[in-house]
Amino acid sequence: MSGKMSGTGPRGTAAVVTGGASGLGFAVAARLLAGGARVEIWDRSEELLKDALDRLLPRGNVTIAVVDVTDWAAVRDAADRAGEIDVLVNSAGITCPPMAIADYDLRVWHDVVQVDLCGTFHCCRAVLPGMISRGRGRVVNIASMAGKEGNPGETAYSAAKAGVIGLTKALGKEAAASGVLVNAVAPGIMATPMRTSAADPALVEALLARTPAGRPGELAELAELVAFVASDACSYTAGFVFDFSGGRATY
Repeated sequence: MSGKMSGTGPRGTAAVVTGGASGLGFAVAARLLAGGARVEIWDRSEELLKDALDRLLPRGNVTIAVVDVTDWAAVRDAADRAGEIDVLVNSAGITCPPMAIADYDLRVWHDVVQVDLCGTFHCCRAVLPGMISRGRGRVVNIASMAGKEGNPGETAYSAAKAGVIGLTKALGKEAAASGVLVNAVAPGIMATPMRTSAADPALVEALLARTPAGRPGELAELAELVAFVASDACSYTAGFVFDFSGGRATY
C-alpha cells in the first residue's frame, strides 16, 4: 500500500527521510524542516506516518508516503513520485533481542538484513542515479557502531550495519566525481524506541561502560550531525563513516 499527504511550508532543499515516522528518522526530519528543507518521510506504518504528519506540519513543508523499503518496486515508485531529491537519509531500520547463533531465528536474520541493508540499497538505487545525473545531492546512511565492532548476540544487526558501511564506502567512491556525496553516521548507544525495546539491558550497560561520555546519545544531537553531513557545508568528504559514539571508538 502506498499513499501521500501534503502540507505547506517554506521552499528549499528536497529531502527524503526513510523510517521518518519515529525515533531518529523523525528527529532528522524535524531538524531538516527547521533548516528550511521540504521533507518527505517514508515509513511502512500508515498510523505512525499520520501521527508524524500532524506533529510536523506546523514546522514546515512535509509530505508522507507509505513505503516498505524492502520492496524494490514500492521504493522505485515512491522515488518517481517524489521527483528531484536533493538529500536522502536512510534511517529505516529494525533490530531484535540478542540470541545465540545456535538458536538464531532464520526469519529474524532475513527480516533485519532485508530492512537495514537491502532497504538502504533499494533507496540508494532508486535515488542516487538522478542525483549523479544532476551533479548534486547528499546521501546519509544510518549505520551503527555495531557494524564496526559487532555486538554479541546481535548477529543480524551487526552484519547488516557492517554491510551499510561497505555500501557507503563503495557508493561514496562511485559518486564523488559527480559532486554527489555519500556518507554514513554510526551511532553508539541511543535512547530510541528500537534500541530500548529490543536490547539486552546487560549489553546496554556494558556498552555504556565503554563510552567515555558516560551517557547515551540524544536524538537531537545526532540529528544535528546528520543535518551537517547532508548539507553543502560537508563538501569534500565521501564514503566516510562519522562516529557518534561518545568517544567509544578505539581505532
